[in-house]
Amino acid sequence: MTGIELSDGERLQKVLARVGIGSRRICEDLIFDGRITVNGDVAILGRRVNPDDDVIALDGTPLAVKPGLVHYILNKPVGIITTADDPQGRPTVLSLVPEEPRVFPVGRLDMDTEGLLLLTNDGALTHRLTHPSFGVDKEYIVHVDGEPTRGEIRTLRDGVMLDDGVTAPAQAALVAPSIIKLTIHEGRNRQIRRMCEAIGHPVLRLVRTRIGPIADRKLKPGEWRVLTGDELRGLERAATPESEKTTPKGQRPRT
Repeated sequence: MTGIELSDGERLQKVLARVGIGSRRICEDLIFDGRITVNGDVAILGRRVNPDDDVIALDGTPLAVKPGLVHYILNKPVGIITTADDPQGRPTVLSLVPEEPRVFPVGRLDMDTEGLLLLTNDGALTHRLTHPSFGVDKEYIVHVDGEPTRGEIRTLRDGVMLDDGVTAPAQAALVAPSIIKLTIHEGRNRQIRRMCEAIGHPVLRLVRTRIGPIADRKLKPGEWRVLTGDELRGLERAATPESEKTTPKGQRPRT
């Protein structure tokens, strides 16, 4: 058997309830319906787990169950560095969130870019959110110099030739004469700025407005909050490949 023995650890439904999946009864129903796996195996009622070591998933999507994990969403202002430490002594995003537990930014926004940024100590989720193969969308509002044409917007959609290769297809729409809504799933250095420069319209202001399913228009620059349970599960689903989003079968009858 993978993981720990059934007689060790915490009851699975207790762990699921603690991280906000639902009441103990709802979690028991999820287990009974065969929707919960532990280390890839369909769980049964009465299963005990070790949250530090076991991989627990709902409908194929891994859940953040390790004790002590935190997930913040921050509205980063202009002039703040997206790093854990800056040799030049400039303010960093870590100065805007609690010192403990120690968290790290998920991806980067350059100093002149503002908007939503995730910070967490969840290494597994960070990997899935930043690795290009998982394709998590990031949406931006881009104020550019000049007025892009329909053809230039089409170029953003189809792919722009940069010095490190052609960009992947993107979602792009002109929402005002000099304002573009642009959604990408890559994470190249200063990608949005380079894409807009390549079509002849340098960026004047750049704001990230959404990360996967996470958006918050009420969060003011410099403010942060903890992700809700529903937001975290939505983010986990967004960072899970479609091929893994399956509903396990084979649950034993309830006794």
